[in-house]
Amino acid sequence: MPLAMPLGVLVALLFGVMVWLLPALKVTAAVIGVAAVLTIIRRPLRGLLLFGVLATFLPYATVQIGIRTTVSEALLMLIWASLLAHRLFALHTAAVPLLRTERWLIALMLFSALPFVVGQLSVHVEGNGPINWVRWLFNLSPLFLVPRLLREAQAREQMVVAILFGTLLMLLLSIPVYLKEGNSTAIISVIGGLGYSNLDTLNQGLSGLSTRMGTPWTHPNIAGGAMAMLLPLAFCIGLTRQGVVRHLGLAVALLALAGLLLTGSRGALVSLVLVMGWMARRRVPHVGRLLIAGAIFGMLLLMFYPPLQERLIGLFSSNDASTAVRFEEYSHFPDALKMFPLGIGFKVDPPVPGTGLWGISNLWLNYAYKLGIPGMLVYIGVTVAWWREARLPDDRVTLNRDTALWLGSRVGVLAALLSGAFDHYFSFTTVLIALFWLLLGLNLYEARRLQTAAHALAPDARENP
Repeated sequence: MPLAMPLGVLVALLFGVMVWLLPALKVTAAVIGVAAVLTIIRRPLRGLLLFGVLATFLPYATVQIGIRTTVSEALLMLIWASLLAHRLFALHTAAVPLLRTERWLIALMLFSALPFVVGQLSVHVEGNGPINWVRWLFNLSPLFLVPRLLREAQAREQMVVAILFGTLLMLLLSIPVYLKEGNSTAIISVIGGLGYSNLDTLNQGLSGLSTRMGTPWTHPNIAGGAMAMLLPLAFCIGLTRQGVVRHLGLAVALLALAGLLLTGSRGALVSLVLVMGWMARRRVPHVGRLLIAGAIFGMLLLMFYPPLQERLIGLFSSNDASTAVRFEEYSHFPDALKMFPLGIGFKVDPPVPGTGLWGISNLWLNYAYKLGIPGMLVYIGVTVAWWREARLPDDRVTLNRDTALWLGSRVGVLAALLSGAFDHYFSFTTVLIALFWLLLGLNLYEARRLQTAAHALAPDARENP
């Protein structure tokens, strides 16, 4: 490129001045950072793969880029900037037609501008609505990165390996720390040295959940939701691949099951059992055995792990505090709709301070809380469009090497949606929803590939009955 020589000279001069004025360690870190940024700009797929690792391993490690944001979100911003640069310099010009699900999501993104403006004017509390809104939009954007960066089967396979590898690192960090210390706050001292901020607030939030396993996801329910979403994918990949990838998938599946029980996330556990039961009913190989093994492992853990006993007994207790709070939230939810019919926007998360309102632990109602009833209906339209568009001919459910990614991602997204009946974390929780939309995009385009292959074989089947 004509700019290569002057740009190289400018960078050399810049680092020469830095070596002269700054300590060697800072200069080395700056060189590594610049090299990483330039690599991602040149090869945005590598940035997305790095996002898959970091978003599952250290999802809330932060970085200062003018505003304080997570490294995972900064990577998404950099990936989109690199795609824009490729577009401007004619390095990436292929047009990408939009599927119906993507059009519905764009409608949701456009509609969110109205609750954003209304919330800025009607919610009279401190909050940075514009930045929160932009961050939320970027967390939805991985759905649109799939057809741009993961069109090839090899790239999608690499993406799955990156996600599973990051999940394995997270579990290998969290489970030993919890088993050694026996409380949720033990993880804080570890992740504090890995780029996490607001540790005092995090310590206060986890102090009331001391018997449940802490993870880099910061809240046990968020961690449980992430594991319920990714465990089916790990299971399907582990059963159908060979070599290192097979071991990776099976290790993540087994450790995620243990981690899910240790976090005590009842909603995530119930949703996972429901989707695994659906898979067993559709005769997906080995799922029944996995359910039996999980039940045996759960009973053993119940015998020797009292905190899990308390959590599961709470499912059937009328005196369980979290269950009582959820019923209170449902009873007060109509008051929130009356006060904010178009939602509270993005200044703060529910409940709005000073209003006397309650929050809501439900995925779809949280959309209504933030974006109003119309926003919730558009979101339902997105999920219905995905369910219909990502179905295979005759609604068949088989597990083999060709369908493993489709089935694992479909069941994982379904588990996330089912957990929405108990928790709201897959609505506006940063990084977690980015993984959700990435997984949904992988499922959508795997379904499109399988549908195309089935249509191509159909004429041959008619000619050779």
